[in-house]
Amino acid sequence: MKQVRTRIAPSPTGEDLHIGNAYTALINYVFAKKHHGKFLVRIEDTDRTRLVEGSEQNILSSLHWLGFDPDESPEKGGPYSPYRQSERLKIYKEYAQELVENGHAYHCFCTPERLAQMRKDQEASHLPPMYDGTCRKLKTQSSKLKVEKGERYTIRLKVPKQGTSTFRDIIRGDISFENKLIDDQVLLKSDGYPTYHLGVVVDDHLMEISHIIRGEEWISSTPKHVLLYQFLGWTPPVFAHMPLLRNPDKSKLSKRKNPVWVSWYRREGFLPEAVRNYLATMAWSFPKGKELFSTEEMVKVFDVAHIQATAPVFDIEKLKWMNGEYIRMKTDEELISILDVYMLQNNLKSLNKQTAVTKISDYKMQMKKILPLVKERMKTLKEFESLAGFFFERPKELERPVNNILLGVAEQALKGSEWNHDAMEQAIRAAAEKTNAKAKDVFMELRVAVTGKSVGPPLLESLEILGREETIARLSSI
Repeated sequence: MKQVRTRIAPSPTGEDLHIGNAYTALINYVFAKKHHGKFLVRIEDTDRTRLVEGSEQNILSSLHWLGFDPDESPEKGGPYSPYRQSERLKIYKEYAQELVENGHAYHCFCTPERLAQMRKDQEASHLPPMYDGTCRKLKTQSSKLKVEKGERYTIRLKVPKQGTSTFRDIIRGDISFENKLIDDQVLLKSDGYPTYHLGVVVDDHLMEISHIIRGEEWISSTPKHVLLYQFLGWTPPVFAHMPLLRNPDKSKLSKRKNPVWVSWYRREGFLPEAVRNYLATMAWSFPKGKELFSTEEMVKVFDVAHIQATAPVFDIEKLKWMNGEYIRMKTDEELISILDVYMLQNNLKSLNKQTAVTKISDYKMQMKKILPLVKERMKTLKEFESLAGFFFERPKELERPVNNILLGVAEQALKGSEWNHDAMEQAIRAAAEKTNAKAKDVFMELRVAVTGKSVGPPLLESLEILGREETIARLSSI
């Protein structure tokens, strides 16, 4: 059996790796590992007008963070290098010329202005936007003379006017397109760079890709690719087109409505294993309805044919729930190490051990005391800062003004109390009763004064960690 080889081929035209591409990467990665094959990353950087500086590095970094380390890539190299399309231009030009010589492609000398007017006229006549075949009608000799004179040209695919092009999709079955509805697609642009269509077919063949698993937006392009495989005398790979991720309102997932870059999820404090797990539940279900599972567990039971064609809903709230579950699976030691790295990378104040206002010198011992108070409440790593930041730095401002009378009741009670939960609770309740105040109101004012917020981890346990001196100092400063 031919070795399974899958790939993803992101274009560095955005900020980073799109979460939808991460979803496709997961399926390609798992399918390759399932069959003891190879997973590749190829950078398709031929759209030179839309390149974003730093995007390629961000994409590769996000793939590494997610745990989808490729067997072959621009960074790692491999037997089919280079893995960056801008470094393979000579290869594409040779195959484009071969197609012309064999009568399956032709030179097009139409100017951008003529093409723009053509599309405008087609739109006015309610015709489909397709090339009108002007240069297809040129005699071979006339075309050669124009090329020799140095006229700018593109190379277009010469699609048959009759018949149909059919391909098998292992998720969707047989899909057919009438050839007369397929455009004479540009294959090689006037700047010498290939379009996606030529580049992807040539590279997938030369890199021996066995299975092309990609988004359903490429279904309409696949007939052109099938024709190219046929014209070049190559056997097409197996195709599988994944359903696109949708917003909860069923609209297409886009940056206009939701965060789509993997780097955003990383900055917000999502764990890579939680993101992988959640993406795995898109359009595919683990046997017996299991919701929490590792990528390794997925590899053992995955079957690409069981992917549903219905567009799955990407719900950030569901992802947050799952992320919280993964946070609670961590031991305190593991979570402390993860938080240290996360806070350092994101420059969060809780890592600033030098300015920590508590008198506990051992940072990790302090964290061990804090984590049990906040771990059950955390859905993301970022929430540690909002839940526990007050342990490390006095609040710069309070959520709301406090009642100084009630606060005075709390302060006097705490000054004369032993510093443990039960003693502090008893002292505050006794002081509240003595002054005809409601104990719950005294506790609330105390919470706001010490933490800056009306909601947070258990109050008296927090005061135990902060210590008497720091707690009284905060109350006295208001």
